[in-house]
Amino acid sequence: MEPLTAEDPATIGPFRLLGRLGVGGMGRVFLARSAGGRTVAVKVVHAELAAQDEFRRRFAREVAALERVGGTGTAPVLGSDTEAGSPWVAIGYVPGPSLRTVVGDESGPLSPVTVKALAGGLARALEHIHAAGLVHRDLKPSNVLLTVDGPRIIDFGIARAVDTVADGGNLTTTGAVVGSPGFMSPEQVRGEHIEPASDIFCLGSVLVYAATGRAPFGTADSGVHATMFRIAHDEPDLTDLAPELSGLIRACLAKDPAGRPSAAEIAETLSVPDPWLPADVLARLGRHAARLLEAETRAEEEGPVFSGASGAAVSSASAASGVTGVTGAPGGSGSVVAAPGEATPSTPLPSGSSTAPQAPARHPCRRAGPVAGLTALVVAAAAGLTYTFWPDPGAGDDRKNRAGGNGSARPAGIVPAAFLGAWEGVVQGSPESPRETARIEIAQGAAGSKSAVYVQVTENRMCMGRSRLVSADEDKVVYGESDVTTSVPAERCTPAAHQTLTLRSPDVLEWASGAARTTYRKAPSGPAVVPARFLGHWSRVPAPEIYGENDDRYTSEVTITQGPVGAPVIGVIDGYPRTVDGVTTAEDWSCGTTSVLAGAGSVLVVGPRTKDTDAWDRECQEGLSRYLVVDTFKGRDRLLVYPMLDGEPNEYYRS
Repeated sequence: MEPLTAEDPATIGPFRLLGRLGVGGMGRVFLARSAGGRTVAVKVVHAELAAQDEFRRRFAREVAALERVGGTGTAPVLGSDTEAGSPWVAIGYVPGPSLRTVVGDESGPLSPVTVKALAGGLARALEHIHAAGLVHRDLKPSNVLLTVDGPRIIDFGIARAVDTVADGGNLTTTGAVVGSPGFMSPEQVRGEHIEPASDIFCLGSVLVYAATGRAPFGTADSGVHATMFRIAHDEPDLTDLAPELSGLIRACLAKDPAGRPSAAEIAETLSVPDPWLPADVLARLGRHAARLLEAETRAEEEGPVFSGASGAAVSSASAASGVTGVTGAPGGSGSVVAAPGEATPSTPLPSGSSTAPQAPARHPCRRAGPVAGLTALVVAAAAGLTYTFWPDPGAGDDRKNRAGGNGSARPAGIVPAAFLGAWEGVVQGSPESPRETARIEIAQGAAGSKSAVYVQVTENRMCMGRSRLVSADEDKVVYGESDVTTSVPAERCTPAAHQTLTLRSPDVLEWASGAARTTYRKAPSGPAVVPARFLGHWSRVPAPEIYGENDDRYTSEVTITQGPVGAPVIGVIDGYPRTVDGVTTAEDWSCGTTSVLAGAGSVLVVGPRTKDTDAWDRECQEGLSRYLVVDTFKGRDRLLVYPMLDGEPNEYYRS
């Protein structure tokens, strides 16, 4: 949780705000307290979305859908105003880890007894969801929370009312495939009409994961389309599944929806014992609930704390920005997880990296930081936004092996293979004419490791750093806290924060950070990413029509060498005649600059020009970021160097 800023309201509806929980693609989320003392998460829609009538209608529908469920087995809606200037919804605060966290990162597969209890609890939740006329459509391990009172289903972001998908009432595009690869039903894969039976198939897949630690049809590592094919046509992999679970799970995973049991039928046959979770998980929940209560009490006693002018405050625009003052950059705040070890991506970090960068006074930046002891899971289920704060899986007393009590080994890595490598996208502009670009290179790593290197370029700065891995599913990877390692110009960058990457195809990711989102595509990585057509020495095209008889004294030479992203591969020497009081003298002077490679996708992107001390004059100036294109003009290779703003390129021929 972070302090409120001077721009945040003190109250929203009847709820008094205590702090900020985070920023997502649809809005800001605050920790708040009701007049009766109940802790809630209040979600406030971004102004630019609130201005869209269609979004308002969608938001109101989803809030109404949550209210119809009534909170049974889900996070309850405790208040809302979908007609307000800034629409909001208050959701019950649910402390507890996700099933994916417990099975994938902490305790491993659950016992058959616990899986049966999980099945009974989830079936009861689905029974109420379906009775409200809804189909969840995205039931998966990360959308199941484990609490003392039973499992909770969250994230209704893509849930749709059954009665609105009839003819003429579609809320999604006809034939659209909605769901998460690995935990979809055959009818979802085929883009067919979805009934409650679809959620039952997904429930079967979730139970297989809980019992074995694996998805029954594999993961997106082998390709999204291959996984979807197996769901539609192959039998599930039930290796290592306990015999007492086989009958229920096979029934749920029937290819024919008519052959699956209903949620009510499952709920009738399975009871949920009390306690239903293993002792070690219950102990963790108790400790973190106590810490959460302590943190909430402290926040309430001290009152809302507003960050001041010392650099802790941040505006709503710059909160979504990893580059100070640039809206749409990687940003927002993510959870902070300490890690003893970090994987190293193949992209190097240049020498001369800035340390402890400070934001300019115009847009001071707030670093993410947890309130003492606040390591509980926070859920804002409305419109599909959840925030997770869970302890470092490397913490000693929480990593004990249930069998022998010895510290278990930290997982080597949790990132699906489909995400690994470099990805680039255009945040502003177009692929042919970018104004702001972003790149991330993802290496394998455990939760908490700073295993991704990001690069972002705007017209006048380049920011590079490492991002900490928060979570990874078959279709989604989330990065939180980051450290700036390189800032050009120096001390002009703030750390990129919460970034979410969703797999859309083997070559396409959807990137989101705060209100900003764009499409990333596979990009080259490694020690030599500059395409051969760019390499070599280039000279300015003569322009006597501009420079007249002194044209030969106006020179510009570009040298492009091979190297990785993050290396200074572009060198430029510009020469000029000296002019004094408007009179051209016989003296010539020159400026040497270098630029760091920041992207090697459809065009070559380089950061701002910085001075080369071996060729620098008092009249020289450092320049803007640029992107480079090579084409053929009149039978010759031509290099076009564009500024990352509206402007004409400098033209060069190979020399």
